[in-house]
Amino acid sequence: MSIQGAALDRTVAVIPAAGLGIRMGAARAKQFTELDGVPLLAWTLAPFERSGAVDALIVVSPANEVEYSEREIVKRFGLKKVLKVVAGGPRRQDSVRHGILASRGEYGLVLIHDGVRPMIDEILIDRMVSQARRWGPVVSGLPARETVKEVDEDGLVVKTYDRNQVWLIQTPQAFPYPVIWEAHERAFRKGWEATDDGALVERMGVQVRVVEGSERNIKITTPNDLVLAHLFLKDERETAAPRFKRPG
Repeated sequence: MSIQGAALDRTVAVIPAAGLGIRMGAARAKQFTELDGVPLLAWTLAPFERSGAVDALIVVSPANEVEYSEREIVKRFGLKKVLKVVAGGPRRQDSVRHGILASRGEYGLVLIHDGVRPMIDEILIDRMVSQARRWGPVVSGLPARETVKEVDEDGLVVKTYDRNQVWLIQTPQAFPYPVIWEAHERAFRKGWEATDDGALVERMGVQVRVVEGSERNIKITTPNDLVLAHLFLKDERETAAPRFKRPG
């Protein structure tokens, strides 16, 4: 599939934040859990709001939290780049598709980032956009530091991988609009499933390049992740400007 000819001068970031976050054990979805008094989703969106490489944002929320997200996240924190908040689907993959659809093909480049990766920074965002404009589909990731083994249902090792060739994939991931839309449409029609958007693009036979991500760009899945994010945030406050002015 050719990706030539896509206009990559305008970028929309789709932020899937429609999960329930059961492993957090919280009373509500983890993207609304507070980190230092600010919802995780607001922390995630702030660097995209500031980034000069991103023109617009689409937030994908649980269907019953769309109004809350608009009021308590977008309006409360003054996130002017958010075009709309749309309802997600039963799977992350469905939610991303809803977000891409909401962009109406008006942006040549689509950046996809998990709503519960609050320590994303503008440096990584800008790097992903510039690399996608240069190479086409790119995903962020880190080289594996430990040995990775494939294990069967009985706990027996099936295969040991060369860790020098294994990367742990993160978001953001960035794609020309025609590529990522076609990947999600094919997945929808053919019943493909994947744990990340890059894998859907790979399944079409399109090459995807890995760009170095950030060790701080963690995904909040358990309460321990929240503790780590708090430590990162404390260090960030001591060394960098605030992400945004908190509402009074």
